[in-house]
Amino acid sequence: MEIWYYLIIVFLLTYEPIYGYFDYQHFKHRVRLNPEERVRYYKKVMIGLWAPTILILSLVLVGPLTFEDIGVKGVQLHTETLGPWVTYITLGLVGAYILGLSYYLIAAKVSPKMKAQIIKMKQQELVKSQFSDIMPVSKQDKQVWTYVSWTAGITEEIIYRGFLIFALIQLFPDMSVWMILLLSSLLFGLAHTYQGLSNVIKTGLMGMFFALLYISLDSLFPVILLHALMDYVAKIGDEEVTVE
Repeated sequence: MEIWYYLIIVFLLTYEPIYGYFDYQHFKHRVRLNPEERVRYYKKVMIGLWAPTILILSLVLVGPLTFEDIGVKGVQLHTETLGPWVTYITLGLVGAYILGLSYYLIAAKVSPKMKAQIIKMKQQELVKSQFSDIMPVSKQDKQVWTYVSWTAGITEEIIYRGFLIFALIQLFPDMSVWMILLLSSLLFGLAHTYQGLSNVIKTGLMGMFFALLYISLDSLFPVILLHALMDYVAKIGDEEVTVE
């Protein structure tokens, strides 16, 4: 079974960080000539996420890897690994973050002024973004982009939190849990090399945040729900944001 762990980790170290980076550079040139390239690229992204996820789930079906090993189980408060202080601080930060996301979501629904401010801010960020070419433009783009968001919310948590943390613990049993979480978060950040160094760091930190929540509640389900909520809030005003 360990050989499969190594193969999947090698895939995670090479496919998105290296192939994904150069493929995105080619995509930027192609999409300027043919806007329909966006949908093709989105489908390729989803395949790149579902392929390792399906392999991981296949390993569960043939054993000895189990659903419980990769976090597909009920929520249970778990303070032993991180300690009570880190666990409760993590849960407090998650609660505050959810309140913040909920505020923006509700405010955008009931306040046209707030929604206009969010759209303006997103438009400004898009102008400065290193990966604005990937953002959806047409109605079909936005529909498929929604599938990409849902795919990422589910598959990335199974891959980088559920599977990767378990695999690293099995392969390196003497390594500290903090180093395990750091490595899993680093690989998660490197999966976003196409977004530039600053966003690799940001996604790596977000990966650590997700990892701490996963360990604290001993289940992937809260992490997937938080990931989905973040993606949903991030889509506020997308229908009125234009990509130039």
